[in-house]
Formats: sequence, structure tokens, C-alpha cells
Amino acid sequence: MDKHFNTPSEIIEGNINGAVTKANLPLGKMILLGIMAGAFIALGGATSSTAVHSISDVGLARTLAGAIFPVGLMMIVFVGGELFTGNCLITMAVLDKKVKLSQMLRNLVVVYFSNLVGALIVDLLIVYSGNLDYTNGLLGAYTIKVAIAKANIDPVKGVVSGILCNVLVCMAILMAGAAKDIAGKVWAIFFPIWAFVVGGFEHCVANMFYIPAGILAANNPVYVAKAEEVYGITAAQCENLTVLQSLHNFIPVTIGNIIGGAVFVGVMYFLIYKKDWNKKAA
Repeated sequence: MDKHFNTPSEIIEGNINGAVTKANLPLGKMILLGIMAGAFIALGGATSSTAVHSISDVGLARTLAGAIFPVGLMMIVFVGGELFTGNCLITMAVLDKKVKLSQMLRNLVVVYFSNLVGALIVDLLIVYSGNLDYTNGLLGAYTIKVAIAKANIDPVKGVVSGILCNVLVCMAILMAGAAKDIAGKVWAIFFPIWAFVVGGFEHCVANMFYIPAGILAANNPVYVAKAEEVYGITAAQCENLTVLQSLHNFIPVTIGNIIGGAVFVGVMYFLIYKKDWNKKAA
């Protein structure tokens, strides 16, 4: 009788085979799929921020945001996209000697910057759509607040939070591989991504939306005034929100995401399901 889901070993094997395809994508297609993935994650971030920007209770706000944000990964899994954090799982194919390390590094570098392009496009569209004007500019002020908090994260916290985030993101991707129907994949993706948002963990691609959106919002005097009125954020803090300052987030969070996805999930599950533990020493 046909199983209703794939076993863990089948999930890992399927992910490794998918990684081979990813590693051998033509450059142009890889870039376009990376742009789409960055845009999808940004749309999840933008819509979740819109939903929660006027909620003062942090737990409630994150719970609601977490219920909306997973739409980004769902669009990537169902329609197609190359996401940097998920592609950290290519490490399993490298360990299985089906993909060269150089191929994995090529994919991760190209996809990372393609994700950035996609997220920046959505940043511009969101700002010029008037979305940040909601609640008399409160959404713009909230966007500034989020960006300032992320850009000033402690580096150690950034790395550790990045690890926790990408463990959950990569588990969502692997769990989606367990399901054989789209409804099963929806729920498999939904709960781990919901958990990462509720936990407030750091995702480098999501931050490609949040921080640049905050930088753009900080150039609007209405949003700046609202941020000072509601959150006590000063004009000087807004001026210090720059591209250079954003690296204080992107560098440690990206490192953490790589460790979380490639090592904590990829290496561990390769050792569990693909390593031949019965091989005798010569």
C-alpha cells in the first residue's frame, strides 16, 4: 500500500538529489530564481509587519506575524525559488560527493546577492506604494524601529539567533519533503516558520527586507517624527541607520544561518541517514 508520506531517509535522499539540480543550474536561471525567492520572503515580511504594527503586546504581535510570514517560503517551495538559507542544505550533497564544494559556494554566493536584489525591489515597491503610511505613518515608524533594533544587534546574539532561525527554516524545507500533497506541505512549512518568527530569530534574507525598508523610512520626516513620538527614537538614531550599520546584522546573522542550516541540520542528518555506520576499518 502506498505511503501517505516520505520516510526521513527518503526525505534526505530527495533533498540531496534536489541539491544536485540546484548546484548545476545555469547562472541566469539561478539569479532569476534567487530574485524571486528574495521578493517572496520580503512580501511575507512586509505583510506581517502591516498586520502587527499597531499591536503593543510583543507575544501577540509575533504570534500574528508568524501566522502570515510563512507565505514567503510556501511560494518558493510551490512555485520555485532559490533561497540562501535553505540552500545551506546543499552541504549534504557535498558530503555525499554528488556536488563539489566549489559548486555549493557558487550557488550560495549567487543566490545570496540575488535574494538581496529581490528583497530590495520589494522594499522600493512597498515604500512607494504608500503602505508605510498606514495608521498615520505608524507603520513607517514601526519599520524604522525594527530596522534600528536589527542593525544594533549584539554580534554573538546575531550568530546564535541566526543558528536557531535556520534550524527551523531548514526543518520546514525537509518536512515539506515528507508530504506528498500540497495541503501536507503547507502545514509542514507553516509551523516551523511560525515558531522562528515567534521566537524572534534572525533570518538574513528577511533582514534584506526589514533593514533597507527601515533605512528608506528613516528618510521620511513624517515617519521619523512618529517614531520619536511613539517609540522615543531620536533623529540621530535614524541618521545612524545606514548601509554600513546594517553589516553589524548581516555578517553575524549570515554566519549563524550557515552554521544552523549546513551544520546543525545538514551535517547531522547526513550522518544519521547517509553515513555507512557498518563500514569496517581496513
